[in-house]
Amino acid sequence: MRFIPLMAIAASLAVTPVASHATSLHTHWEQYKAGRAFRHLSNDGQKAFGDILKARDLLAAGNTDAAIPALYDANKRLTAAGKASTKFKAAEASLQPAPQHAPASGHVPATTPTDWIPVGGEFIASETLAPEKKAAVATANKQLQAGDTQQAAQSMQVVGEDVDFIVALAPLAQTQGALNRATVFTEGRQPKEALDALDQTLNNLVFVSQDFVETAIPATQGGKAASAPKAQK
Repeated sequence: MRFIPLMAIAASLAVTPVASHATSLHTHWEQYKAGRAFRHLSNDGQKAFGDILKARDLLAAGNTDAAIPALYDANKRLTAAGKASTKFKAAEASLQPAPQHAPASGHVPATTPTDWIPVGGEFIASETLAPEKKAAVATANKQLQAGDTQQAAQSMQVVGEDVDFIVALAPLAQTQGALNRATVFTEGRQPKEALDALDQTLNNLVFVSQDFVETAIPATQGGKAASAPKAQK
């Protein structure tokens, strides 16, 4: 599964003591970036997609009845995410998808401006990283998938080199529509159709750079949502 849900953490992280001042500064910068990477993510949006993935696993295992509460939770959390400031309205053509993560083969682009919710992300290791550092990035991504951002941030501290962080954006209306269909199918004991609808929520995701999200949702006073970014020429 390419999508990795995250739990938001504070941008300020403790600095691990190191031998040299230069290394200490670099380590501090890496820790700062690890926290900064999560700053604009939607807490409710992340939890909603965690519920979606849980429901999908239950349906795939044949536990149709057990998937219903997770779908209800996902619906409630998506509604809450739609009311929070961690969203922006934009046409999909202006999103500038991250080259490291192409849209899913079943992706259907949104044709009109819609509200986008930052619901997760992934660290991308460069090819030049040493094998043990690539392993640390892989470990951090697994920890993010489990919702353990504190451990993920600690794992990233040992990398000591630049990595990219890409953010998963979910189109709110399309995601809610697919989730509603999945709920109806699950309640009607039609697990295959429910799974197809949940897969659509994942196919709808668009991955963009962390910098793009920070432009779309800059830190604001009073928690007000920012206006959508203009497409770059």
